[in-house]
Amino acid sequence: MPKRIVVGISGASGVIYGIKMVQYLAERKDYEIHLIISEAGKKNIEIETNYKRSQVKAMVHYAYDNEDVGAAVASGSFLTEGMVVIPCTIKSLSGIANSFNTNLLIRAADVTLKEKRKLVLVVRETPLHKGHLRLMMMAADMGAQIMPPIPAFYHQPKTVDDIIDQTIGKIFDYMGIEHNLFKRWGG
Repeated sequence: MPKRIVVGISGASGVIYGIKMVQYLAERKDYEIHLIISEAGKKNIEIETNYKRSQVKAMVHYAYDNEDVGAAVASGSFLTEGMVVIPCTIKSLSGIANSFNTNLLIRAADVTLKEKRKLVLVVRETPLHKGHLRLMMMAADMGAQIMPPIPAFYHQPKTVDDIIDQTIGKIFDYMGIEHNLFKRWGG
């Protein structure tokens, strides 16, 4: 039976991170992908990429309407390996940090935390003020892994995809997903 993973794409700039993560997971047969895209995320897919929303949804096993707070992923009894919100807006971070479950993306993240499952928040904003940092601390204190898409250069990236892959690879490392997305540090 495939492992279930929930992927949330919110409306921050950098939706390509979420799309590429879904694409890499879809290439595997051992993961069942459950996707939630916020309304702003849908708009940014059209603005920032050459993908259509329908193409992204076609890569996954299940795609949910963000307003469907009764969807399977809204329940703790629906077993998953965890969830990644990639990218994560400050608005979504705030909802998650404050358990303000106004939509399915935030509710699914809240369920992930309450069930003590892995939650990665790829917070995409800069610069950060103390309120943003406070929200990240609140989410981290509840068990979320905060992983902004900050590039590393020890693997000598040649393309934007190399930079994106390194971030996704770090997420996969945390989630326990084997990959070869970047060259590891060898000392």
